[in-house]
Amino acid sequence: MNFDSFIQENGKQVIFKKHEHVFMQGESNDNFYFLRSGLLKAYYVLEDGRESVKSFILSGNTITSLTAAYTKEQCSFSLVALQESQLIEIPFDCIEEATRRSHDMARKVIEILLSLSMKKERREYELLSLPAEERYRQLCETSPQLIEAVTQNDIARYLGITPVALSRIKKRLLNMN
Repeated sequence: MNFDSFIQENGKQVIFKKHEHVFMQGESNDNFYFLRSGLLKAYYVLEDGRESVKSFILSGNTITSLTAAYTKEQCSFSLVALQESQLIEIPFDCIEEATRRSHDMARKVIEILLSLSMKKERREYELLSLPAEERYRQLCETSPQLIEAVTQNDIARYLGITPVALSRIKKRLLNMN
């Protein structure tokens, strides 16, 4: 059985309305999600109540809290729909069991996990090595649809800067053109 057929047969289609949470930081959730349509935001709530955006998930991508799904600990971040979103939800244990039975399934899961890991590596590099202006410029180049679909506050939280700093960066870039 190929991976897509497995997901269709074993997964459950779920729809989340705009602003509805798929899961919350501190909750248990052992599911793996495949985003068919819509837009999701993964974020942390810091101790002082501020929000820090981990990532945006676009259609065709996958998301899970590996900490919660694999180790059965609590989710380390929250996941919310920024638009009405259609997902396929499948228990992580079901995927794990299928990988034990099929090398093709195991290869596909490895591909997914490698993709998530490389995305995380790029994100860490950007946050730790690039100035905010360059992070914003790269976001505009690589994901222009996000600039249109996401609030300026969320973009600032994703870049690790304040909305005021983002406004200054945008003004500076506009004046350069």
